[in-house]
Amino acid sequence: MEDFEKLGAFYLGKRYDLQANKTTDDLVLYDSKDLNTHAVIIGMTGSGKTGLGIGLIEEAAIDHVPVIAIDPKGDLGNLMLTFPELAAADFEPWVDPREATRKGLDRGAYAQEQAKLWEKGLSDWGQSKARIAKLKAAAEVTLYTPGSSAGVPVSALQAFRAPDADLIDSDPDLYRDSVQATATGILALLGVESDPLTSREHILLSRVLDHEWRESRDLDLAGLIARIQSPPFDRIGVMDLDGFYPQKARFELAMRLNNLLAAPGFEAWLKGEPLNAAKLLHGSDGQPRISIMSIAHLAESERMFFVTLLLNEIIRWMRTQPGTGSLRAILYMDELFGYMPPVANPPTKTLFLTLLKQARAYGLGLVLSTQNPVDLDYKGLSNTGTWFIGRLQTERDKARVMEGLEGAAAGGEFDRGRMEEILAGLGKRRFLLHNVHETDDVVFNTRWVMSYLAGPLTRDQIKRLEPSGAASVTAPPAPAAVATPATKGLSTTPPVVGPGLASLYLPANTGDGDHLVYQPRLLAAATASFHQARLNIDEEREWTFTAELEAGPSGIDFDAAEDIGLALDDLESDAETDSQFLPAGSMSNAELTKTKTRFKRWLRTEHPIRLWKSTTLKAVSQPGETEGEFRARLQQLGNERRDKAVEKLRAKYAGKTRTLEDRLMRARQAVEREGQQASKRKLDTAISVGSAILGAVLGRRISRTSASKIGTAAKGYGGIRKEAGDVARAEERVAALEAELAALSEDFEAQVNELDAAYDAQADELKEQTVRAKSTDIDVRFIGVGFVPYWRDSATGILTPAFETPS
Repeated sequence: MEDFEKLGAFYLGKRYDLQANKTTDDLVLYDSKDLNTHAVIIGMTGSGKTGLGIGLIEEAAIDHVPVIAIDPKGDLGNLMLTFPELAAADFEPWVDPREATRKGLDRGAYAQEQAKLWEKGLSDWGQSKARIAKLKAAAEVTLYTPGSSAGVPVSALQAFRAPDADLIDSDPDLYRDSVQATATGILALLGVESDPLTSREHILLSRVLDHEWRESRDLDLAGLIARIQSPPFDRIGVMDLDGFYPQKARFELAMRLNNLLAAPGFEAWLKGEPLNAAKLLHGSDGQPRISIMSIAHLAESERMFFVTLLLNEIIRWMRTQPGTGSLRAILYMDELFGYMPPVANPPTKTLFLTLLKQARAYGLGLVLSTQNPVDLDYKGLSNTGTWFIGRLQTERDKARVMEGLEGAAAGGEFDRGRMEEILAGLGKRRFLLHNVHETDDVVFNTRWVMSYLAGPLTRDQIKRLEPSGAASVTAPPAPAAVATPATKGLSTTPPVVGPGLASLYLPANTGDGDHLVYQPRLLAAATASFHQARLNIDEEREWTFTAELEAGPSGIDFDAAEDIGLALDDLESDAETDSQFLPAGSMSNAELTKTKTRFKRWLRTEHPIRLWKSTTLKAVSQPGETEGEFRARLQQLGNERRDKAVEKLRAKYAGKTRTLEDRLMRARQAVEREGQQASKRKLDTAISVGSAILGAVLGRRISRTSASKIGTAAKGYGGIRKEAGDVARAEERVAALEAELAALSEDFEAQVNELDAAYDAQADELKEQTVRAKSTDIDVRFIGVGFVPYWRDSATGILTPAFETPS
């Protein structure tokens, strides 16, 4: 295992010695759980902040931490350009042909040059092709383009989803912010500047959203237009609705929304995967995802609108998660300018401030990047625990950053003079790392990223990208049309299937046919109770199936039955007027009794509760939880246990290291007393041994190999022996301490390697367990006829389903 593959540690780069003006061999590792208190990246154009951000996201992927990345500039699509073989042919489609021409090379030759450059750069920073392959296999990477079909489209306007009901009661302030931010975003999309207290447009939209959401109803754009024209209330405050906002004016607002909906190209906002944070963070198999939301192609108002919807969705998801002290997911914003300004109040500002205050409790870390340090709400950023500061352009920028750092120090020690000196010495790809969880600030050079940095991707380039495991959202196939004779067999009265056999009707939707025709099928409904104390199962299930009435040799074929997803109370007792009926076979009372028995037996056999069990983490899935959802939860559980185990190791080895350092210092003092020629070199040598081991123990800054650093320290002591031959006993003591330190390092590495194998939930082999209901706990509530509606085209006799099974 490479030094920088420590569990829960992100390899960011190597420490830079400002006084010696050179990069050292000491690696800079960042504890992933420190991101729970969020991070901000600040640096001018060309400072290397995008490379730092991409490197951080790469490390998150390797550590099984999912990321949603908002990309206003178009740079983050480079995360999809990972080439494990570093072959020139892989680079060629993505190199800049103009740059090749400037260098006098054809595209192929320039691609070969770039491939060699990347291979050398990665090698210089201790990274291999195998690490690129590990990154590529660790997470699905997908580039979404809302409002465009260039990348993977995302449906942002299919519905304004209602928050969970418990949010309205448990956190009314957050709920109010969500309503107001959504209303502001919609009006911004229309180009309407609004104020929540004075704008009647804003007040009306907020009231409409609030009314529908409190009824747990999602609201699509068409529904919103209808509600604006005819709101579900007649007063706003103490005023009559028409007195506050006349019907004619409401119609004008509704028309503006309708015109937006009808505008060319706007249908792209309605297509694609739904805006669902859980699916953006994990694939259907539970594998972490890197979901890049590219919004560079959008107008400013469209960007604001989409980011508002996305932040609302992330907050909605966040509030459904249990609390944790480990990093669960990352929200990365590549350019914060305009979204959280110090004075203005765009809809995104309140949402970002909410996340900065609350997300840490749920394990959601924010990483906010900007090249405009003056246009930031530093009061809001006082909740940020980590600051990455790169080269700044103006003295004004430096002054604003200094104010922000002082605010983040919150009354703690802050050496302004030293900080100004450090900032003045920063260059390209060189950053100051200020982390409230560490005692010292560190200046470091960022590592070479594994993704090829091709620059902002064009629309044509995005179209050529192949989504790396984009979450498959397969729409259920439309029911096949049923061909029947135009008139033969149809009746205006329901067929009699059996004496006293009850019947119910599935509700029909609006369709394009001439007549509504019902097909009789067997309708069977039941409830079952599942109890299993050992697995903590106490569950109720309900089903309603339809099946073909014609029985085979073994009776009704329930294996081909369809679950209609409705309760009995949702079905209707009468047919629609002017409807027709297809013929049906008959069923005797004896056959009905046998069918009921077979149905009960089939339910018990084919519809148990299926659970997944991890023997490694000793955890069992919850009823209704898919394997993918369970693996995602397992990974978080594994990360939490890993972090606790690593903390115990750190505490254990840090204590031992401190003891050895103390002994080493006493040995040095003995050399001073005995030899009378002790020099500063001895102190430096002693500290180099202690620092190497301490860094390895704490996992933050370590040398390429701790053992080699210890070996270097030992060579230093060899020089001391030449200068003072009469300190042999002290040197023997130092040699013994060195051996103890080396053994301590090896023991630590061995225990960390064991943890690495134990806490990879993606590689865990899960066992399936089934819990069946007892026959006495299955209650067959209905066996009879269910009439399924179809629309009939009188010209062709073709029937198309008029009922859709809920998804």
